[in-house]
Amino acid sequence: MRELLIPVKEKNINENKGVDFTFIDLFAGIGGIRKGFESIGGKCIWTSEWNKYAQQTYRENFSMDHDLAGNITEIVPKTVPDHDVLLAGFPCQPFSIAGVSKKNSLGVAHGFACEAQGTLFFDVAKIIREKQPVAFLLENVKNLERHDSGNTFRVIMDVLENDLGYRVYPKVIDAKGFVPQHRERLYLVGFREETTFSWD
Repeated sequence: MRELLIPVKEKNINENKGVDFTFIDLFAGIGGIRKGFESIGGKCIWTSEWNKYAQQTYRENFSMDHDLAGNITEIVPKTVPDHDVLLAGFPCQPFSIAGVSKKNSLGVAHGFACEAQGTLFFDVAKIIREKQPVAFLLENVKNLERHDSGNTFRVIMDVLENDLGYRVYPKVIDAKGFVPQHRERLYLVGFREETTFSWD
């Protein structure tokens, strides 16, 4: 991805001289996705994570030269700094098999109907619309593709491709080659302009 970002980045105003690209880290957890993007020359310039224990661990793991914002629903998109890449592992509980099963057993709404977590994708979309990053990487559970007979995924793809105008490449990847368990996750890579991106 680094090679795809550097040529396009010249179109962005980038005040962070000496770095290949800048990125923001949404639903940051303890910084797993950030670690990968820093390793290829990126600089994290803004972070959002609501859980106070994850925030504490994140601050221990990374030197912070920027604020760590909390609840994404309270963030005004125009206050987010300009960036080249947006990273977001938005909550999976409303879409995962286990999460949906638990919510059903409790008589609680899931998917987009889950008011606490199900609509957070749309907060990500608001930031993408406002800031127009060169690229994004969104991560969620494999079941997101099948949730609500595929309707949830169709809505997400429609927003990303038709409303926001990005070229989106979805793929389910199993991390079993890197960790001692099957951990299948859906990745959505999107680019604002045509690129030579390929999952190969």
